[in-house]
Amino acid sequence: MTPIRTLSISGFKSIRRLEDLHLSNLNILIGANGAGKSNFVAYFRMLSELVEGRLQVWTSKQGGADRVLSYGVKETHSLSTLVCFGSNEYELVLEPNVDAGFTFTKERIFFSGAFFGPTDKVIGTGHVESKLKARSQSGAGASVADFCYQAISGWRVYHFHDTGDTAGVKRQSAVHDNAYLRMDASNLAAFLYRLKNEAPEVYSQIRKTVRLAVPFFDDFVLNPITLPTEEQQIRLLWKQNDSDYALWPSQLSDGSIRFICLVTVLLQPNPPTTIIIDEPELGLHPYAITLLGALIRSASKRTQVIVSTQSVPLLNEFEIDDLIVVEREGGGSAFKRLDADDFVSWLEDYSIGELWEKNVLGGRPSR
Repeated sequence: MTPIRTLSISGFKSIRRLEDLHLSNLNILIGANGAGKSNFVAYFRMLSELVEGRLQVWTSKQGGADRVLSYGVKETHSLSTLVCFGSNEYELVLEPNVDAGFTFTKERIFFSGAFFGPTDKVIGTGHVESKLKARSQSGAGASVADFCYQAISGWRVYHFHDTGDTAGVKRQSAVHDNAYLRMDASNLAAFLYRLKNEAPEVYSQIRKTVRLAVPFFDDFVLNPITLPTEEQQIRLLWKQNDSDYALWPSQLSDGSIRFICLVTVLLQPNPPTTIIIDEPELGLHPYAITLLGALIRSASKRTQVIVSTQSVPLLNEFEIDDLIVVEREGGGSAFKRLDADDFVSWLEDYSIGELWEKNVLGGRPSR
C-alpha cells in the first residue's frame, strides 16, 4: 500500500488553494452542498486520467480548461498540485492553452533518499500529456517515477449512482475484463466470477455480507455464454433463498445493487492504493449504512480510503479524527481536519452525527 501522506492543490475548480492537507488511511469528508467535496473527488479522477496520457480528453469532457480552473482562465492562470507519498513526491503545474486544453509548465518527481541523496528531477515542460508513465519505464529517476506512477494509477474513484435500466452493471460484460473493478461496476459480474474461481473465501465473504442487508438474497448466478465470435460474456444474475430460478439485476432494488457494488469494492482481495467513494450511502437502508461503516473501517486497515458523505448514520460509525470538514471560505473550498481533544466534553452527551447536525463540527449550510 502506498498511501498519500500530504496533498496540495491550487486552482482546481472550487479548490483555489489547499496546502499540505494530511491524509490518513481513513478520511471522511463532510460539508454542505456545494462546499467542494465532489470537486475534491474529481481531482483524483483527473490525476488518474492525467498519468495515463488522457488529460486533454478529460479536459475536453469537462468543457475545456476554463471550466476546470477556479473561476475561469481570466482569474486563475494555472493549476498546480503536489502529492507526497512518504519520501516520494509528484508535482505538476498546468496552464491553459489556445486549444482550451492544458500545457505542462512543470512536471517534477522527487525522492528524499538518505543513503544515495535526494533525487529531484523536472521530467518535462511544454508538453500536453504527462511524461510520468514513460519516465517510469526508462531513464534516470525511473524508480522514483515508477513509484509515483504506480501509486497514482492505482487510485480508483468509485461512483455507483447510475442504476438505471441502461447502467453498465446491469448489462453483459466480457469475462476477460476482470483485472480490477471498474469505477461504475460495469464489469461486476466478470470480477465476481474471477473471485469465485480464484478467491472463493473472499467471494463467500461478499455473498454473506450482502445477505446481511438483503436477507432474501441467496447467491449470484454467474454463467458465461460464448458468442459466435468465441468471446465469452457474462451478466450479473442472482437467485433468492429456496429457489434456483435465475433473476435479473433489474429485479433488485437500486439500493441493493449499490450495496453489492460497495461490498465488492471494500472486500476485494487486492485493493487499489487509494479508494475514493462519493456519497456511498445513497439509497441504502439505515442498517446497510451501519454495515457500510464497518466495511469502510475494515478496508482502511488494508488500504487508504477517502469517502465523501452527507449521512448522519454513516458519520456515527467513525471517530472525530477521521473527519475532514469542507466549507466555503473566501469564495473557495477550505479543508480542515478535526482534533478529537476539542470535542471531548461534547462527545459525553452527543454522537458525532448529532454534533454535525447541531453545526458544532462545521460543514453545515450557513449564510
